[in-house]
Amino acid sequence: MTTSDEADDVEAQIAGEMTAFAPADRYGTSAPIGATIVDWRTLRDADARTAWDTLRDWVEWFTDRYRIPESTVPRCWYKHGQLVEELSALHTAHTAAFDSSDAGFGPIGWHERLSLALPRLNRAYAGGCSNGHHEHISRPQQPVDEQDWDVWTTQAHAHRDTPVSHHRKEEQ
Repeated sequence: MTTSDEADDVEAQIAGEMTAFAPADRYGTSAPIGATIVDWRTLRDADARTAWDTLRDWVEWFTDRYRIPESTVPRCWYKHGQLVEELSALHTAHTAAFDSSDAGFGPIGWHERLSLALPRLNRAYAGGCSNGHHEHISRPQQPVDEQDWDVWTTQAHAHRDTPVSHHRKEEQ
């Protein structure tokens, strides 16, 4: 068999395998590889203990490994919603970054994300329980002007800062 025949056979094999391929069919998840995302806003009570225990294990490891001071992540971190959200996001990013299927860039990406997250962690706590813990009081919700809402939501507003003359060129 010649090199040309071998190439033709490979091409025929690939073509045969690709006939069943439908790019529009996507059955996978968009979740990070190897990580579970916790949406604390919608977390069910039945799933809460597992989510909290998993995050606690990681936070205890993280604060020790990276020498995160208690002034940044206090022992009562779980009582501070903003810290929970930040730490949970870091946990998810860390798990995905160090997944065995990563091509090798995950660990450096994790550390880049960590450097961006540390100032947010500092702001999230900022000694916020020096006078004890209090239930979070949500800001009062003001009713939305439904007529204004209806008008506003008829457009994407993605090009608000683009001059009107530019929009006209796109429409033509």
